[in-house]
Amino acid sequence: MSRMLVLLAVLVPFSLAVAADADADLAAVKQKLTERLPNVSLDKLKRSSAMPGWYELEHGMQLLYISGDGKRLFLGDLVDLETRTNVTESWREQTAIRLINAVGEQNMIVMGPADAKRTITVFTDVDCPYCARLHQEVPELTKSGVKVRYLLFPRAGIGSETYKKSVAVWCAADRVKAVGIAKAGGKVEMKTCANPVENHYQLGRQLEVSGTPTIYLDDGKMLGGYLPSSRLLAILNIKPSLKTSDAR
Repeated sequence: MSRMLVLLAVLVPFSLAVAADADADLAAVKQKLTERLPNVSLDKLKRSSAMPGWYELEHGMQLLYISGDGKRLFLGDLVDLETRTNVTESWREQTAIRLINAVGEQNMIVMGPADAKRTITVFTDVDCPYCARLHQEVPELTKSGVKVRYLLFPRAGIGSETYKKSVAVWCAADRVKAVGIAKAGGKVEMKTCANPVENHYQLGRQLEVSGTPTIYLDDGKMLGGYLPSSRLLAILNIKPSLKTSDAR
């Protein structure tokens, strides 16, 4: 038997034993947490790579860290002092952009070039004054190479007048034109059709959106509130375009 075969004969059973022990430890911790956190799903509990000896659990937009014995729970941001990165914030950003992109652009109101330099996604309320101000900045953003994607987020909730107006915007023949009219205080034909507005709203709630506009960059970073195009372009590291164009 070659040395390699001998080594494999020793290592494979050892690796399987380690994996079995890890599974047993995870099961034991889950059992303890089931008793201590009865209303929390443990499906995404796993060993933490950032905190050896601890587990981590995705709970909504929170990343919980749980001690190896299941007795302690750390709720807060974990910072890697060597790289000076906020590990928890990076997870939130990655999670947010994954959920947003899963919506699909066919279920968004999209303005700007197909070959955009950068993309922003905005949770917007058609009756929000600051959303209207941001909409006025869209032409400058799009001609500078930024794709702007709207998710409709009626802050008053499902069934509200703003919700109905959001549905009407989606059901319009020209959604970009309709959203502009609505944001300017104009009248939109109030009609209904199959629409993703409730899904947009529920996603916003899942991401803990509390106000509009809420802007997500294409790397998952979140910017709360209105920003002028000049500031947004600087954040995106894009020079303003000198060309004139509309928002389409």
